[in-house]
Order: sequence, then structure tokens, then C-alpha cells
Amino acid sequence: MSPIVGSPVPRIDGRAKVTGAAAYAADAEVRGTLHGFLVMSTVASGRVTGIGARDAERSPGVVAVFTHRNMPRLARPQHISFLKGYLPLQDPDVHHSGQPVAYVVAETLEQARHAAALVDVSYDDVRRPRAAVADAMDEAFVPPAGLAGPNESTRGDVAAGLARADVRIDVTYTTPMHHHNPLEPSTTTADWDGGRVTVYESAQGGHATRICLSQALRVPLDNVRVLSPFLGGGFGAKGPVWPHTLLTAAVARELGRPVRLVLSRAQTFTSNGHRGEAHQRLRIGAGRDGVLTAIDHVGTHQVSRTEQGVFSHSHSTTMLYACPNVHVAQQAVRLDLPTPSFMRPPESVGSFGLESALDELSYALDLDPVELRLRNHTAVKPDPAGAVFGSKNLIECYRQGAARFRWSERDPRPGSMRDGDTLIGWGMATAAHTTGGRPGAGAHVVISTAGKAVIRVGTHDIGTGTYTVMSQIAAQTLGLDLDDVEFRLGDTDYPFAFMSVASATVPGVGAAVNRACTTARRAVIDIAVADPLSPLYGASAEEVSAEGGILYETGRPRRREAVRAVLARHAEPVEATTDPVPIPHGYSVGAEFAEVRVDPRVGRVRVTRMLGAYDAGRVLNRRTIRSQAIGGAVCAVGFALTEHTLVDPHRARIVNPNLSGYLLPVNADIPRIETVFIDEPDPTSEALGARGFGETPGTGMTAAIGNAIHHATGIRIRDLPITPDKLIRRTNTP
Repeated sequence: MSPIVGSPVPRIDGRAKVTGAAAYAADAEVRGTLHGFLVMSTVASGRVTGIGARDAERSPGVVAVFTHRNMPRLARPQHISFLKGYLPLQDPDVHHSGQPVAYVVAETLEQARHAAALVDVSYDDVRRPRAAVADAMDEAFVPPAGLAGPNESTRGDVAAGLARADVRIDVTYTTPMHHHNPLEPSTTTADWDGGRVTVYESAQGGHATRICLSQALRVPLDNVRVLSPFLGGGFGAKGPVWPHTLLTAAVARELGRPVRLVLSRAQTFTSNGHRGEAHQRLRIGAGRDGVLTAIDHVGTHQVSRTEQGVFSHSHSTTMLYACPNVHVAQQAVRLDLPTPSFMRPPESVGSFGLESALDELSYALDLDPVELRLRNHTAVKPDPAGAVFGSKNLIECYRQGAARFRWSERDPRPGSMRDGDTLIGWGMATAAHTTGGRPGAGAHVVISTAGKAVIRVGTHDIGTGTYTVMSQIAAQTLGLDLDDVEFRLGDTDYPFAFMSVASATVPGVGAAVNRACTTARRAVIDIAVADPLSPLYGASAEEVSAEGGILYETGRPRRREAVRAVLARHAEPVEATTDPVPIPHGYSVGAEFAEVRVDPRVGRVRVTRMLGAYDAGRVLNRRTIRSQAIGGAVCAVGFALTEHTLVDPHRARIVNPNLSGYLLPVNADIPRIETVFIDEPDPTSEALGARGFGETPGTGMTAAIGNAIHHATGIRIRDLPITPDKLIRRTNTP
């Protein structure tokens, strides 16, 4: 029998999604549900001095209009998932444009939306806001350590390393504000039953949401249940807990009826985070042989007036290459904009800077970009202990990726490869993503007397294939057929799981499922070998294996019995539970290659080929992992060429809060994407050797595209996105 793990099993939830049977958070049928709609501030800084709500309150269907004067008072949650330094609608202060200043509740969504447009808000103490990092560089500071760890670190002597370098580069890259834009907007439905509340939430962290609701509403944790069985994408937007969720639960309790809030597309641009604008300065030194002597990487990132978390970190700079002298700092500048948060993947900003700078260094050294990285490869972690990575097959990624891409056929001279008037460029970069270091997950498994298993974990499937790969892990570990296993998630009544962020689900939940199923399998085996009626009676439990629903003795395969037969005689189900265990740090890597074609007359760029070769540990499902690689490549095309949240510099107001102005790549923008996986288990992973991977492909491909554009044109664009006007302007500049 072929192994279940590693097979390209189709998504278990696929049919439900394409037929409309999958019930998302806003699909929950709750009798008597009211609908909410938010009124957002039109100034970026000031105080609300008056709210004219009379017309709204008299509008048909309106039940209530809540403002800072009558909104129930909430406690600010103290959980790491709550990123806001304040709660709106608790006082008259306005910290950014698009902040909620009123919450309208009506019988229908249309009535609530209409009434919200009738609310008139006046402001005082309005001052001109700051809306760009460049306007506040002189106020940059290094914030305290956050979710991603310390914001500044040094090893060696960077100044000395730069001084002795034969070749030095000093470059600055800028990246704009980005928004997640999942297909499903954030939504909350709160339904109270006495002192207990059930919340249907589009969440990447149900247990985190539960904790924050408990704290904000001042109710016992056991009185809060969060349900989120399906998620229409998140990309980080639904990982943190945002104020609109807490406000909706408070309003529902106040009114004594269920309330549903669905953010409009425009409201998602100011209500559930974004990737902040960033400036990165890199100074890199190397010897003539290409060996790095020093890296100084300082990023300056936008934060809001009330928070100081930086979520676009530079772990790759500290971990990826064998450089003895490295300084990395993440600075912050306060702007009158909404709160940033993590956005898939958090390393993409830092990696774009690092991998673009290394490409520039390769030209300064007249050295092939792949060769430069090979000469600086490290097999050990650059920490005082010098610990070896669990596995790191990056050299093999370079080798296989370059061979499949035919990198050796590349003419290194910029502008040398053409197809008629079209310029062709090839670029590459390293992909790297840190995983683990999180609280992990628990799991509960029940094997019925019919030999069928149900596994429960309070995690989420954010579109990555969690339903499927966890079922595969469970089936293989239990020794059952895949059809005899059901994996359930999205319910905080199930064992705790950390948020589905940072590629933590496979190593965390996968390990928990493996541990629980291992315990349950052993329990079934122990029952069989102790049962005089079993053919396995008296056998050593260590010598009994399970596969395809059959227990058999190793070396004596005819001595066997079906799991369902063993448990039918036992007449009781078998259960096993495992508690959360911290996820060990992992490091998934890859080599990414891109081909572009540029029309120099109009500055049009087309990405015509992309390839990624990756080391993600053991591959659990070739279909779902390839899907993750495709998604990362698509995100990189948007990052490099199209995506840019535009902010009015005078009013600090987002001016393109929609999918017509915020340009996401579409199918016509994406070429065929090739993937290669090394597929070697990581011995430090309890998830059958698999590491977190999903965010890895998005870390290097942006730089690979930018590097390819430089190779095609000889023009280095250091300010993303690389739009036609920038190429034309540089082309026509003497």
C-alpha cells in the first residue's frame, strides 16, 4: 500500500467549497440577527465634538446608534493577539482616518448602511497629519522586542568588516503600504444566551479571539465560544484580534439580540491591519572572492500613533549567510495611519532588500548571483552555540533550481538577451522563512468501535489545506484508511491551537495530531495483544504495526486483525488527548528564479517564467504544497509590479480602498510556475518531518523579479512597485 502522507490527495473540503456547501462565518444562520455598519472618521487626528444621529435613529429599521457616549465600556485585552493600543468608541479621540466613530444597528444590512450615511460627525483639534515615512525619518526609534523577537541585534564588528572589504555597496530600497485583501472580508456574528456568547468569526486564531473577548467583556473564558470552520483567506489580516469583533459582541449583549457585522471592502483598509511602508538601507562589504565581510541592514517602518509593533522583520539577514559581522535594526516612525500588522510573508520586505542588494553586489564583483550565494552558504545557525539546522538543503535547491531553469544559459550582461525589440531578463534570489517558536497545539482523537477516527483541534484552515494534510497525518499514524478519518477544526471547544500564522500550523498542529494518534494507536494495539480472542493475543506490542485499518505482527503478516474487530469486541471507543508543546524553530529555504520580458517603449513588464526549488522538510501533500508555492509566486508578482496602497499626503486618507484601485495580479499576469521539492524529513520536526512552509515562496520571488528587470534593462528600480512610468523615466534620463 502506498503511503498516505506525501500523496497528492485532493482537498477534503474542496467539494464543499466549490458547491457552496461550506458555511463561512457570515453564513451562520442565527435567528433574529441584527446587522451592524460602522461610521468611520474622515479626519486622521482630532477629537469628536458632536454626532448628529437623529436622522439615522429615525431611519426605517434602525434599532440603535452607538457612539463613544453610549457604547458599552470594554476592557482593553492584554493578549499578544490584540495589536491595538486603544479601543475605539470608548472616548472621543481620533487616531487615524477610517477609525470607527459610530456603530449603527438595524434589522437589515441595507438599512444599517443607509442609516450610517445619515450620521453627521463634527471634529475639533484637527491638525495636519503625517502620512509618509520620509516625513518622520528624524524621529525613528528602535521599539522594544515584539512578536518577531528583538528589533536590533549585532554580531561581530560591522565597522571593521566594512573597512576591510574590497568591494562595498550602500543602497536604499523602499516598499509601499500593502493590504491583505482576502476574498472574504472580516466578519463577526455574536449571539448571547444569558451570560454565554457564541461568536461566528472569520478568524485565523479562534482561541486568541476567545481570550480577547473574555477579557474585553469581563466574562469567564468558559462562557465564550468562537466558531470558524471555513475561512475565505486571511494572509495575516485575521490573525490579530481587532476592535470590531469586541464591539460587535458588546453591542449584541447590550441589545439582547444577535448582531452581525461584515466590514465593507473599504473598511478593511483601515480596520484589520496592513503591511507598513518601509525604507531599508543596506551596507554590504565583501572580499574580491565574494566572501561577505559585513552586512549592516537598517529598516525603518511605519507604525501608528498608538502602537509600535514592527512586523516586517529581517531574520534572513541574521540567519541565511555565513557573514561574521552583521548588524540588523528595525526602526519605527509614528504616522497618523492605521495600525500595521503581519502580512504574508513577514520576511518579504527584508528579503527584498537583502536579495536585491546581493544582486547588486554580484555585479560589482562580476560574479554570478548563484555563485555568490554558494560562497556564503552556512550549514550552522549563526548564533553563539553554532547549532546545526534540523535540515537545510539550500545548496541542493540552488543546484536543482538552476538546472531546471537552465541558468547556465544566461548571458550576465544587462540588456544582452532579446527577442526582437523585447528585452529578456533572468533573475534569482534565495527564499527563507523562519517557522516555529510558538506555543503549539493540543489534539483529541476518538476511535469508535466501528474503527473510524475523529480528530479535533481548535485550529483553522485558511485555504492552505489543513483539513487535508492533518487527515493524512492522522490516517498514516493511526494506520487507518483516509476515508475512515475525519479531522475537525474551527471550534474553541476543541483543544487549544496557536493562531494559524507564521507557517506554524503544520509543525504545531501536525505534531499534536501525530502525538495523539500515536498514543491512540498504541492503546488499540495494547487492547488487541491482551485480548485472548484476538489473533494478536500475546504478541509484543512493539512488534505490531497498523496499516489500512489492519493490525499485523511484523515478520508474521498473516497474524492480523482489523482495528474495527478489535474495538467491536472491546465495546468502547479509544480516546487520546495531547497537550500543547512549544514548536521548535524551523527554517524553510529555497532558490527562486524568474524570467521577465520588458517592452522598453512603454515600460511594460511581463513575468514569463517562474521556478522555485524548496526545502520544506518532508512533503505531506504534493498538491497542497505546490498550491502554496503558486500562491507565494502570485503574491510576489503583485508586490513587485502592481500593489500599492495610496495615501493622501495632506489628509492621511487611503485613496484606493477597493479592488479597482488596489491592483492585484490576475490570471493573465501569471505564467506557468514550476516547483521542485527536495522532500527530506527534518529530524527535529514531530510533524512526521515536515516544517512550516506556506510563507516561504513569497520571500524571495519579489527580489528575483526585480533582479530580472535589472538584467533585462540595466535599470535598477529600488522603489516598489516597478511600474511602467519608473522604467520609462529612467530610460529617458540622460
